[in-house]
Amino acid sequence: MAGSTFWPVVLFGMFFGSLLGLILNHFLPLMLLRLNGSPPPKGSFGWPILGQTLAFLKPHPSNSLGAFLQHHCSRYGKVFKSHLFLSPTIVSCDQELNYFILQNEGKLFECSYPKPIHGILGKSSMLVAVADTHKRLRNVAVSLVTITKSKPEFLSDIEATTISILHSWKDKSQVIFCEEARKFTFNVIVKQVLGLTPDEPQTTRILEDFLTFMRGLISLPLYIPGTPYARAVKARRRISSTVKAIIEERRRQAAETSTNSSSSKRSDFLEILMDVDTLSEDEKVSFILDSLLGGYETTSLLISMAVYFLAQSPSALQQLKVINEALRCGNVVKFVHRKALKDVKFRDYLIPSGWKVLPVFSAAHLDPSLHASALEFHPWRWEKIQSQDQTCKRFTPFGGGSRCCPGSELGKLEVAIFLHHLVQNFRWRTEDDDQPIAFPYVEFQRGLPLHLEHCPIN
Repeated sequence: MAGSTFWPVVLFGMFFGSLLGLILNHFLPLMLLRLNGSPPPKGSFGWPILGQTLAFLKPHPSNSLGAFLQHHCSRYGKVFKSHLFLSPTIVSCDQELNYFILQNEGKLFECSYPKPIHGILGKSSMLVAVADTHKRLRNVAVSLVTITKSKPEFLSDIEATTISILHSWKDKSQVIFCEEARKFTFNVIVKQVLGLTPDEPQTTRILEDFLTFMRGLISLPLYIPGTPYARAVKARRRISSTVKAIIEERRRQAAETSTNSSSSKRSDFLEILMDVDTLSEDEKVSFILDSLLGGYETTSLLISMAVYFLAQSPSALQQLKVINEALRCGNVVKFVHRKALKDVKFRDYLIPSGWKVLPVFSAAHLDPSLHASALEFHPWRWEKIQSQDQTCKRFTPFGGGSRCCPGSELGKLEVAIFLHHLVQNFRWRTEDDDQPIAFPYVEFQRGLPLHLEHCPIN
């Protein structure tokens, strides 16, 4: 009899303990602040446990702050306290504070994504690594980008992939552009990173697992069989196994041809990574996954944004000065997660040690005090020369400081080549009821259907 009641009691105790911990996590930070008499920013924590996360994540047009941020900024100011993603959080829509946070990475603040993200990305991912580990991984990334920029085949691969995608449109009157953009960026990045072509079986296998991985990355973090999160964790394991198998095959081939002095090495990321002694095997696999992630989703979204805005601005189409403006209006990266390493005084209030800090980049991009007619797509605003310092503070689509995206220039180059060939061969129009929506990640609800007219320029 005693045995039959033991496990229910244990499970209830575990549930009650977890619930109590979540409640204390919600209310304890406020109690401690009151005891210390510290003046944090104004704001509210919302509901117990859930806080204000659901309201923060409510979908809204990507060229707006959304109802949550607009309401809180008007009520509390551009910096306010909240409770988001199960943590007490300081939310910043202030360009000066955002810049201050980015410039003090590793000193006053460090990257601090919710724990479930670590479960998908892996503990060796550069995206979640901090301190010396992040610095070591980033140095490798910068080195790889520098080598890639100097390779003639990098540009020719992008151009060949672009021409192949556009050639497949020549007899079509409509395409779902987001799908085409993802196909383009994936084919480019998988060739640059792993040396694989689109028709190889490994490419198809990696793409299928990668799409599962991406869906889980922005899902509810419940590790229950069948959920997007659980499927994403398993997909990452399969991608890791595929990459490890490719590495082993490369090593076998290298051993077989080591006596042949005329044999030439491949020039992709993986070939270079294999000779980097400062990275462990798991770090190399995570680095490959990070490279695929960085070169796939954000670049394809930037292309989609540019095509969307160009359809509404024929005059901009003639000049193609659009990439920065598409980044500003589209807000591909809306915010990042940080944690205060110590009590930080900023202006007349305190950011408490241990609290999460959420710099919202889109707030500065859409701030009318920083950008005239901030909600309008106006690419000519970038013709006015501003100081580099002011531009960095007002425009941070790729982050900043020591965590600025090392591949940002390669991504913009990729977009520029694609747009060049696109406008040389097609005119297009979009549908009025499809626009970019932030969830908070940005997505076109219908995938951005384009109505095409094939008109090659001789």
